Amino acid sequence: MQAAFAAAIDAIFRNANIAEDALWRAGGLGSGQAVRIVRKSPDEVVGFGASRAVMAAVLIDVRVGEVASPVAGDSVEIDGELFDILGTPLRDGLGLVWTCEASARA
Repeated sequence: MQAAFAAAIDAIFRNANIAEDALWRAGGLGSGQAVRIVRKSPDEVVGFGASRAVMAAVLIDVRVGEVASPVAGDSVEIDGELFDILGTPLRDGLGLVWTCEASARA
C-alpha cells in the first residue's frame, strides 16, 4: 500500500499547479540542490494571554527522497525569494514528505 501513496505523492510533486522548482541549501550555504516543493501559507492562531492573533505561516513540503535530513538553518530559494527553515521539520506518517516551517528572509 505504501507504494500507492508514494506514487500519489510523486504525482502531486510533478504537478505544475501544485508544486514548484526550488533550490535547497543545507546550512543555508552553497549553490543549492534542485528540488520540487509544495508551498503552503495557512493562517495560524497564536495565543497571547487572553488575546489571540492570526499570523500568516509559511510551510514548505519537500520529499524525503530529495532532502533526507532538513534542519533549522537550511534555506530554500523559490523564484529568487529566500526562505530560512525554522524549528524541527516534521515527517508525515508514511515517511515520504517533510513539512518545514519557513520564514522569508528580509
